[in-house]
Amino acid sequence: MLELSLYPDLIEAGCDEAGRGCLAGPVFAAAVILPSDFICEALNDSKQLSEKKRYELRPYIEEKALAWAVGIVTHEEIDKINILNASFLAMHRAVEALKIRPQHLLIDGNRFKKFEDIPHTCIVKGDGKLLPIAAASVLAKTYRDDYMLAIHKEYPMYDWNKNKGYPTLKHRNAIAKFDICSYHRKSFNLKDNQLSIDF
Repeated sequence: MLELSLYPDLIEAGCDEAGRGCLAGPVFAAAVILPSDFICEALNDSKQLSEKKRYELRPYIEEKALAWAVGIVTHEEIDKINILNASFLAMHRAVEALKIRPQHLLIDGNRFKKFEDIPHTCIVKGDGKLLPIAAASVLAKTYRDDYMLAIHKEYPMYDWNKNKGYPTLKHRNAIAKFDICSYHRKSFNLKDNQLSIDF
């Protein structure tokens, strides 16, 4: 069972991103503030949930959350500032868009760039430990998937409806055959035999 909060006396926002290891498309992040009576046994790290379950959970999270928001950093911005900074910026944009200002941020992962004067705690695999981060992971993942499904219609050869921009063999082979397109991250290693990106 995931925990609801780290500091129950504070207004906490869980933050997570999606699309960091992709070869194409933006990085999305979400920030979510949950009420103190929030219960959802089905909620877990979005990577542990089926696509169907993530989309079932999204409206429930949005309805029950005290506040939620999504931040986006484009592939052009990623190429300018690098993917790590882009991940931080996407989370900053999500937090900035919240209608309630949090007093503490729960960040999935081991690194974060401080946002304004709000204290934060980084939690490795936090999306499998804390409900606000798990909720943020579901929103970030589903909204990014929506985006990749939309641009798949422009470039169906890259198989984005299935791989969502991640470096699968089919995606790599399509780049080798058709070259890259306008949505690809040009600062990434796109054209060799490397099948995954390590951070």
